[in-house]
Amino acid sequence: MASDVDSAPLVGRAGAVATLRSALLDDVAPGHTAAVFLTGESGVGKTRLLSEVGEQVRQAGALVLTGTCLDIGDASPLHPVRQALRRLDADLAEARTTSAVRGLLQVFDEETPGPDGAGALLERVAQGLHLVAGGRPLVLVLDDLQWVDRSTRQLLLYLLAGLGDLQLSVLAAIRAESLRGAHPLRRVLAELRRLRSVQVVDLLPLDRAGTDELAAAIVGAPLPPEAADQLWQRSGGNPFVVEELARDRRDGRDGLSDTLREVFLGRVDALPQPAHAVVQAVAAGVEPVEHWLLAQVVRLPEDELLDAVREAVAHRLLVGADDGYRLRHRLVAEILAGELLPAERAALHRRYAEALTAAPAELHQARLAHHWRQAGEPARALPAAMAAAREAERLHGYAEAHRHWSTALTLAATPAAVPPDGGRPAPVEVDRAELLSHAAEAAHHSGEHARALTLLAELSADPAGPPPCALHIRRARYLAAAGRSAPAEEEYRRVLSAADCLPHERCTAAARRAELLLHLGRYAEAGEQAREALDLAAGVPGCTSEVVLASSALGFSEAFLGDPADGLTVMRRALETAETSGRPEDVACAYLHLAELLTGPLNILEEGVVVARRGAERVAELGLGRTWETRLLAVATNGLFRVGQWAEAEKVVAAALRHRPSGADAVELLLARCRLSVGYGDVEASDRDLEAVATVLAGGGARHVLPMLILRAGLAMWQGRHDLARQAVQRGLTESRSDDVIVLATLAWHGLRAEAEAAASRTVEVDPNAVRRLREVVDRVTRKSARAGAPVRYVADGFLALCDAELSRLDDGRGDPELWGRSATEWDRRHHPYPAAYSRLRQAEALLSRRSRMATAGKLLRQAHATAQALGAVPLSAEIRTLAGRARVTLDDAPTPAPRPRAAPAVPAVDELAVLTAREREVLAAVAEGLTNKEIGQRLFISERTIGVHVSHIFDKLQVRTRVQASAIFLRNRPE
Repeated sequence: MASDVDSAPLVGRAGAVATLRSALLDDVAPGHTAAVFLTGESGVGKTRLLSEVGEQVRQAGALVLTGTCLDIGDASPLHPVRQALRRLDADLAEARTTSAVRGLLQVFDEETPGPDGAGALLERVAQGLHLVAGGRPLVLVLDDLQWVDRSTRQLLLYLLAGLGDLQLSVLAAIRAESLRGAHPLRRVLAELRRLRSVQVVDLLPLDRAGTDELAAAIVGAPLPPEAADQLWQRSGGNPFVVEELARDRRDGRDGLSDTLREVFLGRVDALPQPAHAVVQAVAAGVEPVEHWLLAQVVRLPEDELLDAVREAVAHRLLVGADDGYRLRHRLVAEILAGELLPAERAALHRRYAEALTAAPAELHQARLAHHWRQAGEPARALPAAMAAAREAERLHGYAEAHRHWSTALTLAATPAAVPPDGGRPAPVEVDRAELLSHAAEAAHHSGEHARALTLLAELSADPAGPPPCALHIRRARYLAAAGRSAPAEEEYRRVLSAADCLPHERCTAAARRAELLLHLGRYAEAGEQAREALDLAAGVPGCTSEVVLASSALGFSEAFLGDPADGLTVMRRALETAETSGRPEDVACAYLHLAELLTGPLNILEEGVVVARRGAERVAELGLGRTWETRLLAVATNGLFRVGQWAEAEKVVAAALRHRPSGADAVELLLARCRLSVGYGDVEASDRDLEAVATVLAGGGARHVLPMLILRAGLAMWQGRHDLARQAVQRGLTESRSDDVIVLATLAWHGLRAEAEAAASRTVEVDPNAVRRLREVVDRVTRKSARAGAPVRYVADGFLALCDAELSRLDDGRGDPELWGRSATEWDRRHHPYPAAYSRLRQAEALLSRRSRMATAGKLLRQAHATAQALGAVPLSAEIRTLAGRARVTLDDAPTPAPRPRAAPAVPAVDELAVLTAREREVLAAVAEGLTNKEIGQRLFISERTIGVHVSHIFDKLQVRTRVQASAIFLRNRPE
């Protein structure tokens, strides 16, 4: 039943309505997202404002979905979204949209756990919302977001990151007094406040003028000064309380107490008995309370029930809608909760539970458990709590599942009460060890590591629990996830030293300890432990996952400590093992680690890109396209970026993003795309991607902070905001605990470059403390890289060369041309064109500042300009042209690259070999001579396998199938 239109005017909110409408609709560009989180105390008018703004944007052509979060801690995953869709389905008359809505509802009903995890569900929900919107702007209005379930929080972060491919705005109301302590929304809102596309609006109470205007509108005349003063003092400007007190005065109830409790109790006591019972029932229920459910709880004839509801609505205590009834303000429930006797309260909850039991549905299990528990019947609440937990796990809602399993544990330990009829419910057979196991694992997956360890301790004390060795392994996993590496390692050691542990358990412990040691940077120990794990796995069937894990640790260990060939051999053996077993996740993991090894420590970028792309194709065949394929394509994108194939990298990342990844997978791809945007000089796209990354990271993901900050610093420098670049670098140095010398060297270079360019531009004073700290980082990286393997040292030395050259700019204000020349040579050897071009720019700048070797400076500028033009690096090209103009150096006439090459296809180059790297041209030249792969390898000092990879890559780029076709292209394009 719909409620009557509220006669109270909306006072003092005209500005807020206009601001919210603009933020949600008028100022949102097509394809972009926006959000406004409306916070405020209870009764301040958040729900009324949501309704008013929602109606305005609906009239402006937007599709509005309205949902409310449940006020119980164990709500069903994605409940407000499902509720909003059901409500829309009931209102729609348009056949196509109705079909889309019902199709999306079916997604929830049919969702089952799969290899792609919760991210797959987010993708399907996003696609469904895209169909429901039908090209219209979509506005999602959520009330009582303080009770939001974790799955809905993850969906909001996913959509607001721009990964849902639709124009979406979110308007959500949050009760401010609920955001206390460790409430999960506090951290999310703290991060989101920094994003331009997100606003957090604190809705304040009315001022004195607004309070007087609202009271006068309800009473029908301005209040006398004394009465107005009293109402202002009692209400504090809270619109709800103002309305209630003003109605009391209008209706002659001057004797009411000045406390809110007395106001509400007086209003409820004035109701006829049937209406009083209706309000009490709704207060005890989980809103919205459907009409059929309310009828079974209050047990009134239909006509009397309708009259009672009308009476409660008329007294402004209830609000009715198509989906059920709500209290006009939840403060009523808080006040009335203490007015019922315990037996009365239990009877109400029992009626709710009995009614819900007779009408089972997927949304009822959480409510059913809640009501049976409040009714004092744990034996009946327990099965519902377990069913709700399994439902949450099915939808990948591990936080909700954890709460349900914890509730089930409490219920299982609670003595059963005797129902009024004297009978006892049938005993429920429950394996407490199973409950503890489920609860601990759900806590672990939801990030509640301390709780997981506590539950595991209880499980260990249970006689029916797992054997000791299995518990040690599990405890080690939980400890490692909690950041307690030392005790985690000790747990693995116990398994390895225990005589009664099974061979498979010893193998698992060895492989996982090797992985732990790798993360701790103890590469030699990691390699030794990985070898032991592989030896154990050789004698135990079914250890494919352990083999892949141990091989990853061993391969990286060998690569860092100086034997890349052995590392590659181990990794390739792991891939062969995974392919033989056919387990999709193992195949994907093996490809990923091999690609990361090649593009990371070994710096064999071209082969790493080929492996990553082939692996992506393979795992897509295995059904893991949304997770593992996107990770592999992110590796390929970063490799292509480094070797200067930006246009190709752009195609790869665009293809990967079509999967609509979530979480860390999305962050990897967004960062990869942002690297391209920063290089292209596309400030808007860079900002958008960085804000999307920050949005996703608001839900967790600290390991991506350093790459994000490096990109922020790079973008800020091209904008001339050297102070912002400094802040990003210094934040990275403060927050980083990484021992990755390459990442630290990259961060240090950005910091030194920011200080050097600040000094050169004289826009910001150089910070001596920042420079001192950066010098210390450079020294630390130098020491650590000296102890690393040759491949790692090789990459780090390139960045250290940049750091040394930037320090020379700071030391004398001009820079040492010899150091910049060495940097350019270092990066040429590594086939990284972008830093090589940047180094040539600085070398020319240093020569020109000394007025020496002018011809050499001109040649360097032309070389740098040609590289920047080929890449499409607009900011770098612009700086080169500026310096050339000042020095009167003529650059080759070439069109300035478009600010965003991605906006239109690139003009085909005359040289068909332009798509090839320098190394690939060398290989192709040898192919054209008729040499075999083995002969080419001997000439170029490369393995025959790597030559095969280069040849395959050449065929792909030139779109040929034979060596003859490739040779023909080379011969007609070779220089005369």
